[in-house]
This record gives sequence, C-alpha cells and structure tokens, in this order.
Amino acid sequence: MTARLGRGGVVTLTPAGAIDATYLVDGFARGDLIRASEYTREVSGKGVNLSAALDLAGVPTAAVVVLGQDDVAFAGHSPHAALLRIVPVPGATRVNTAIVDAAGATTKVNAPTPPLSAEAWARATDTALAEVAASDAQWLVLCGSLPVLAGSGRPVDATELFTRARERGIRVAVDTSGAGLARALGATPDLDLIKPNTAELAELTGRALVTVGDVVGAARTLIDRGLALAYVSMGADGALAVSADEVVHAHARSRRLANTAGAGDASLAGFLVGLASGASESLESAVAHAAAWGAHAVAQTTTVLPGLGGLPEAVVTVAPDPATALSEPAGA
Repeated sequence: MTARLGRGGVVTLTPAGAIDATYLVDGFARGDLIRASEYTREVSGKGVNLSAALDLAGVPTAAVVVLGQDDVAFAGHSPHAALLRIVPVPGATRVNTAIVDAAGATTKVNAPTPPLSAEAWARATDTALAEVAASDAQWLVLCGSLPVLAGSGRPVDATELFTRARERGIRVAVDTSGAGLARALGATPDLDLIKPNTAELAELTGRALVTVGDVVGAARTLIDRGLALAYVSMGADGALAVSADEVVHAHARSRRLANTAGAGDASLAGFLVGLASGASESLESAVAHAAAWGAHAVAQTTTVLPGLGGLPEAVVTVAPDPATALSEPAGA
C-alpha cells in the first residue's frame, strides 16, 4: 500500500546547508570577464528548498539546517526564515554558485561539503526529532550531501536517526546521492521513499538506464530489498514512481527554461503534496504534482520556488511503455 502524507506534515534535515548564489548572464564562455545582469543570494540546501515549496501549498513543515554561524543573521532575513531551525556551526556556510545564460543553460559550481563534528551532527538529529515530536509530523526527509565526521573521515551515520524516527511512527525519506544514498539504503533498506534522479539511480544500481524499462528495473532491484517507493526525477523525461505493484509516469511542459537548480527539490515537494490526497489513485496524483512542480521550477530564476501560480498541466501514464527511450540516458 502506498504511504500517504499525514496531516502533521514534513520535517526536513539538511546537514550541509548552503548559500546559493545565482548569476544571470547573456552568454558564458571560459576565460571571459562576464558581467551579470542579475544576481541573487539565498539560503538554500535541498531540505530548505523542499520545505519552502511545501509551505507554499500549506503543508506544515520545518527545515532543520546546519549553517555557518557567520550566516545566521543573513538567514534570519530569508523569506522563509520562519521555517528554518538553524543548527549553527563555526565559520561560514559553503556557497554554491549557478551561472544561468540567456538560453537557460545552467552551469553549477558547488563548494565542497565541510566536515561536521559529531557534536553538531547530534544536535542536528536531536533538533529534527524534536521538531517531529512537537509538530506531530508524519515524514522526516534527510536531504542533500551527507558530510563526513570531522577527524574520522567517515560519513555521518543516519541509522540511529532513522530508527528513532521509526519508533515514533514516522515515515523516512532520503534525497541524497552517491555514497550517501548507498550507505543510507545499506543501513536501512526498507526506507519509505527515495528520490534519485536518473544519473543517481544509475550510479546507485550500477546499471545503464536507456529506456523507461531500465529505470523501472533498476528501481525494482531496490524495492526487492525492502524499499517501499522510488520517485525518480528524470529531467526532460518527466517523473516516474515505482512501487512493488505500480509504475506511474507523468510529464509536464515548462513555459521556459530559466534555471534547473532546485527543480528536483520542487518536484519532490509536489510528489509529497500529491501523496497527501489520500485517494486510491494517490500515486498518480503524486507523480502529476511532481512533474508539474518540477516543470514550473525550471521556469524560475531562483533556486527556491517563489510561488505556485501558473503551474502547467501534467499528462499521466499508468504502466508506461518500457521500451520508451530516454532523451537523457544515464550510466551508458
């Protein structure tokens, strides 16, 4: 049975928050001096973006985020400051830079994820669990890059966090990639939801994903190990949800391509909102919302979704043709 969002909402945890700097330019060429026509700077990180989008839909949410102490005051002036539950650490927050040209092509340079002390990780997880308890949330979503523990070289271990959340009856989702996603699934194979993109799913499973059937097959290998639900954001190829007994695809057309940064976070927010419908066809609703919100997000110049006006319509297909070729294959 497909998990549904409870009325209590969603708590996100981002252990490697960021300041997103976005430059809009007419053109981009290596080695040139380029003057931006527009510049924005915003508190970001996957969980922040996710919570901000959920808030637009009226979903109760809180974004627990680790930020450098130097940027706490700046975060306090964020349009989403009321959603933030900041876990401060010494120093400045990493800056992720996006350069977007007139055609909408986005070049991203993400700063390295700084190590996190064991004490800071404990504060972050305790804060997230306290928010879950205080808000009667039904979902806890671990988001973004997972830092290594300072002095050990080992990545943070979310096993205890997941166990404590599950003991409270909370559903657990993970939106990360690479070794962090593999480690999370290795420790807790029966997660309620993961949200890789096509490239991340290819890396995770070691498979070439060239068709829709390839994506479904890769997701099903994880479901066979205990995963409840995989939502795969496939960029121009739309949104795909795979459970043990359902496969649903949706596609929505964006009115323009302005900035792809944050689109996956917006689509996950749409997915969770769609699951909240509680209807028997909630997975179809979830994928439709995901595709529409993702297409809407790439039409915005900012990383954080500013509003929901003008959402495009999504076309939903139950049991899509597995032979359909991906326009953006991965792992091949």
